[in-house]
Amino acid sequence: MMLFSFKNPLRVDNPAMSNRIDQCFAKLKAEGKAAFVAYVGAGDPNLEKSLEIMHALERAGADIIELGVPFSDPMADGIANQMAAHRALEAGATFPKVLDLIRDFRKTSEVPVVLFTYLNPVYTYGFDRFHTDSAEAGADGVLLLDLPPEESGKSPDLMERDALQHIRLIAPTTPEERLPQLAASAEGFIYYVSREGVTGAQTSLAEGIAENVAKIKSHTDVPVVVGFGISTPEQSATVAESAEGVVVGSAIVRIVEKHADADDVADKVEAFVKPLVDGAKSV
Repeated sequence: MMLFSFKNPLRVDNPAMSNRIDQCFAKLKAEGKAAFVAYVGAGDPNLEKSLEIMHALERAGADIIELGVPFSDPMADGIANQMAAHRALEAGATFPKVLDLIRDFRKTSEVPVVLFTYLNPVYTYGFDRFHTDSAEAGADGVLLLDLPPEESGKSPDLMERDALQHIRLIAPTTPEERLPQLAASAEGFIYYVSREGVTGAQTSLAEGIAENVAKIKSHTDVPVVVGFGISTPEQSATVAESAEGVVVGSAIVRIVEKHADADDVADKVEAFVKPLVDGAKSV
């Protein structure tokens, strides 16, 4: 399989074109660098500051931004990300406003954006409309946490549209016999969840990351990024030794939470993220 050439059989259409995510990883591969993927809650602590934070992440060197779509029942998220969603909802964030946020970001930035969300808000908004409107706004991919790829092929309403790349999750608990199927349907990158449980910063890395990443990569050329629990430059560097990318979320969200009322919250985020990016790029 050639890099980025796989066509997902679960999708309605399959034009052979790359988007910002593909271009990002191709560039980083040529440079011999790992990607740094930063997660923040869209609209946290409010939409105006959220836009400032996205630009701060770019200034810090983030290669891809994951935007958590505010949802009232984020069951895969730990307390930090749950509270981020709550703050965003309390500040008036809605999915149409999240799309406006991306449009504003796109006025000056080409950093890839992935929507991190659950099936309920997507289905409520309209599956086809979600994909079309998200792509039109400037999003590049979507990570639907609670929609197994097998299920999307069983209902015409849930068939994956070509407008967005669909990111796959693989966890330590994923049965080994299921890896080929998940890897084969992956687009953009595979998100390897390095530990069981919900999101959240940890004091140490999970065991077996390098071995599990190698196992996934034996089934695909799609880049593998690792997240859940990474919170220090040292951890970022360690993960980058065996994966094409590092994801940091909860640790960044906690900085937003700590400085939510400050005018310079975006600057605080930038200062925190820059060493994490440097760690990932140091390998």
